[in-house]
Amino acid sequence: MIRLDKFIADMGEGTRQEVKKYIRQGRVFVDGVPAKKPELKIDETKQKVFFDQREIRYRQFEYYMLNKPAGVVSATEDFADRTVIELIEERRRKDLFPVGRLDKDTEGLLLITNDGALAHRLLSPRHHVDKCYYARVEGIVTGEDKRRFLEGVNIGTQDMPEQTAPGKLEILAVDKQQGTSEILLTIQEGKYHQVKRMFETVGKKVCYLRRESMGSLMLDKDLKPGQYRRLTDEELKSL
Repeated sequence: MIRLDKFIADMGEGTRQEVKKYIRQGRVFVDGVPAKKPELKIDETKQKVFFDQREIRYRQFEYYMLNKPAGVVSATEDFADRTVIELIEERRRKDLFPVGRLDKDTEGLLLITNDGALAHRLLSPRHHVDKCYYARVEGIVTGEDKRRFLEGVNIGTQDMPEQTAPGKLEILAVDKQQGTSEILLTIQEGKYHQVKRMFETVGKKVCYLRRESMGSLMLDKDLKPGQYRRLTDEELKSL
């Protein structure tokens, strides 16, 4: 059971104070009957709520897969840049947030939700959730790099070391003429600029980075950068 004013406000139809005014104006109906009291308790799973003749369906949680474009920040609000939340135009909840962060210039898979428990399970190091990244790298990636990444590398300094957990590096292609490589890197952490800093330790530079997967969730190849969709029931069950 939930208060009627909270039900409508949670679904993005206004602040609690605005919604209370709408209810008292007779603009809200519950099961075909005009509602007059904002504090009215309703069963959000069974009763039908209409606001200005539009049915308002309650969602406790929302889950969106976003192909994050470069130039957008992984934040709920920012005074200088557009945020990933602003890209979710059909969002109803006001408490959505990105699960983890991608650098401003990084593209790829980003889960947007308001499910804090799920976010914790995906981000907590003790749950060992794989995160796979595709990268184009300036420099020839070698078997020695694979070995070093598998052992973990120091992305800090000698005075302030910051050791990474083992990472699995796969070499997809090498262009010796251009001096570039294409790779997949799977890690289970999310340290600041981690992928870029790992390659810096072996004398190479990441020039393009895209997250491909997070746990069982794979980036939908039909989503262009900036596009999103709701997660399917199957994807939610697998998470």
